[in-house]
Amino acid sequence: MTDEGIAQVGKGYRKGPVILRGHQIPKETTDQRLLDRQDDTDWVHGDPWRVMRIQSEFVEGFGALAEVGRAVSVFGSARTQPDHPDYALGEQVGRGLVENGYAVITGGGPGVMAAANKGAKEAGGLSIGLGIELPFEQGMNEWVDLGVNFRYFFARKTMFMKYSSGFVVLPGGFGTFDELFEALTLVQTHKVTEFPIVLVGAAYWGGLLDWIKTAVVDRGMINPIDLELLKVVDDPDEAVRIVCTHNEALRAAADAEA
Repeated sequence: MTDEGIAQVGKGYRKGPVILRGHQIPKETTDQRLLDRQDDTDWVHGDPWRVMRIQSEFVEGFGALAEVGRAVSVFGSARTQPDHPDYALGEQVGRGLVENGYAVITGGGPGVMAAANKGAKEAGGLSIGLGIELPFEQGMNEWVDLGVNFRYFFARKTMFMKYSSGFVVLPGGFGTFDELFEALTLVQTHKVTEFPIVLVGAAYWGGLLDWIKTAVVDRGMINPIDLELLKVVDDPDEAVRIVCTHNEALRAAADAEA
């Protein structure tokens, strides 16, 4: 699906709490303006005030998600159509997580994200969407019960990491890769408490994993034991089981130390 195709499913361009349509849609996102390297010095007067906006995003995000409880983030492509097998996998993952006592967090968009939110909502659980301002309309999917819209990717990423007890990653593109490797890096470097990361779809992820196991490991870029941070399955129920078993073991270990 093209970016324009994705835009059609949206209900307006979201810029924080503001919705814009038609000619009101800006040509640049807030992130673009923040990261733009300007030749003049006007940024000196503007950027300090941006800090207040950034702070407000963290405050609003923390306030909205503080009482969510146990939750798992599900990532995957926004381009996946409802008739694609990956969509059904997303629904099953969302449903399975709720049935095991977890809320489901996604990026709030269409495709796999909508599928996981749908599975969670139809199972009677809490369905959460963390949206982001993009250069094309996307909007929060209809299956989200609790939605928070962000201007800045780094604020949104913090929410995924802080309030998730694990990641289930279905086939996706650059955005999905970004979220996957962000999680891997933070777990590998012990910046976050270790949590499970499960990839669904061995055929899709196989080439990437083969490259990591050979080129990356062989050059000493990572330790072979780092590969254990990733689990790969084809069965969505198995993905849910791995997340639950891992977290139960962590809780048991914490109780034993208390």
